[in-house]
Amino acid sequence: MKVACWSGPRNISTALMRSWSSRNDTFVSDEPFYSYYLKETGLNHPMTEKILKTYPVAKTEIIKNLTSDIPERKKIWYQKHMAHHIVKIKDLSWLKYFQNCILIRHPRDVINSYVKKNKLSSVFDLGYPQQLMILDFLKREKLKFHVISSDNFLKNPKKGLKEWCDSLNIDFQSDMLSWEKGPHKNDGIWGIHWYDNINNSKKFIHFEKNHSDEYKKYKSIYDEAKKIYKKIYTMD
Repeated sequence: MKVACWSGPRNISTALMRSWSSRNDTFVSDEPFYSYYLKETGLNHPMTEKILKTYPVAKTEIIKNLTSDIPERKKIWYQKHMAHHIVKIKDLSWLKYFQNCILIRHPRDVINSYVKKNKLSSVFDLGYPQQLMILDFLKREKLKFHVISSDNFLKNPKKGLKEWCDSLNIDFQSDMLSWEKGPHKNDGIWGIHWYDNINNSKKFIHFEKNHSDEYKKYKSIYDEAKKIYKKIYTMD
């Protein structure tokens, strides 16, 4: 079984990758389309040159890899994806090979967190339109999917994980509730720049309270993101 979790930035996607990696039957992959995204957009992120040299950049090669046999003879392949990474990819037929999940967070909190380290130019930077595109395809093709609101999930991670596992017809493992501190072997090389908080954690933790009004400076982006967020929230 291949499980693809489609998140936007500033969410709990890496914590969920840690959670799934704690299973004894699961192999995990970290943002397989990141190198493709950097090449297609020309963005200059930390370690861009090294990322482009280390990982495949052709979408056909990446998709072929992701739909091939599960590595290390594991039963499950958990793939952490950033929805905004799939730029210029219109043919989504390869999604039928996965059990797809959409991970969402309220755009107010995403924007407040995102703009601390990044320039925000478009709602597409946040992944909401791409998540909706994925969901529209899955619904059109009558394929199953699962939607997780990170705010609801963090209120009771055990319940959220059990519901997710139930939807996949696999057993929940209590090991999913914790993980070893520090970098993990399947982290992307960019983890040394972005993963300080997760590397200091051993379990799911609540988001820090952030009552900033920073998101109001991006009203048009926020309004569009909120509209899509509400639509996705009610689609499960």
